[in-house]
Amino acid sequence: MNAFYCSVHEAENPELYRGKMTAVAGDSEKRRGIVVTSSYPARRKGVRTGMTANQALKLCPSLILIKPDFRLYRAYSRAFREILYSYTPMIEATSIDECYMDITGSRQFGTPLEIAEQIQRRIQNELSLPCSVGVAPNKLLAKMASDMKKPSGISVLRIRDLPQTLWGRPCGELFGVGAKTAEKLNRLGIRTIGELAQTEEKRLQSAFGVFGSWMKRAANGLDQSEVQSVPEPSKSVGHTTTLPYDVTESSEALRVLLNLSDQVARRMRKQHLLAGAVQITIRTPEMKTITRSRTLEIPTEAADDIYREAKALYLRHWDDGKPVRLLGVAAQNLTDKSAAAIQLDLFDYERQPKKEKLTEIMDKLRDKFGEDALMTAGMLEEDGTKRMKAGRTPGISFHGERGGKRENE
Repeated sequence: MNAFYCSVHEAENPELYRGKMTAVAGDSEKRRGIVVTSSYPARRKGVRTGMTANQALKLCPSLILIKPDFRLYRAYSRAFREILYSYTPMIEATSIDECYMDITGSRQFGTPLEIAEQIQRRIQNELSLPCSVGVAPNKLLAKMASDMKKPSGISVLRIRDLPQTLWGRPCGELFGVGAKTAEKLNRLGIRTIGELAQTEEKRLQSAFGVFGSWMKRAANGLDQSEVQSVPEPSKSVGHTTTLPYDVTESSEALRVLLNLSDQVARRMRKQHLLAGAVQITIRTPEMKTITRSRTLEIPTEAADDIYREAKALYLRHWDDGKPVRLLGVAAQNLTDKSAAAIQLDLFDYERQPKKEKLTEIMDKLRDKFGEDALMTAGMLEEDGTKRMKAGRTPGISFHGERGGKRENE
């Protein structure tokens, strides 16, 4: 999907946003003003993902900033995937706005190019969204082809096309090769994808290990990975939140961690998962990030268990008075609840069913009336009237939905 978040808002409100310079960004006053994506007219003015809203407005004073609406994005994501499923069940979603499709068994719908044209046309006509499509014999080349013509392009990339289409490009343009790896390749005198394709594998292995072998195969267009139509189980479930101001008091940070732990536990219970470890993330005003984790003796889905470990990690590894810009809590080493044997506390086993029933009722109430319908006393400020809504704002990053951490949406 092209400029997905901005395109969704344009589809919803064409009279406000069609053809305009727009960007989806958080609240700059609360320091969540990072551009998540920008429309193509805004990109032509230099507005890029990752810059602050204030920087974007300096480049483009007429830029329209839009607050994120992830429920809306997920609805459109489901809608465009439904269109894809009408051509094949072999679909692997890699993010909210991107999928691989294996159309080996879809010949009844036409040639690969005809199928690509049908999909692009339907998504535009039915959802008013632009997309680009890459057609290739494997996932690696399909991904690279999908990035060749944006917006609304269709590209076909075959292995025999590589010398003319890819080999003259810098190594950093090969999917999977980052900036630092490209710099190291440059220092080795390997500047283009073609040079990488022709470099001896032993030389690459000595410099990069097994990744060197992968790079050589990729530069030659070789990729044996299959489309995974069944998503991998979650490796972690977590929440992070950028705080509206630097927090220095442990008591205030712990209230945030309690909110985050509560949200992590809620998501785990929805997925019927148990946590075998807890990790916290702390980021300073200087943007230095540290993580600390601890393995649990007994897997859990309970917010108080997760919070107890998060609190202990914070107090052990962070001094009161040191400023904090961002906090996060993640449940790790996840297992399916139905397959796990939970050891009950010797002195608490009679109360365990009641606690689980109470948690179930609380979850249902919050599903129906919203997250703020119920809260624990620890989530309240000292005056008992307000709380910092960590984990309740558009600036949240969600991760672990498909096998690992997701970048900030």
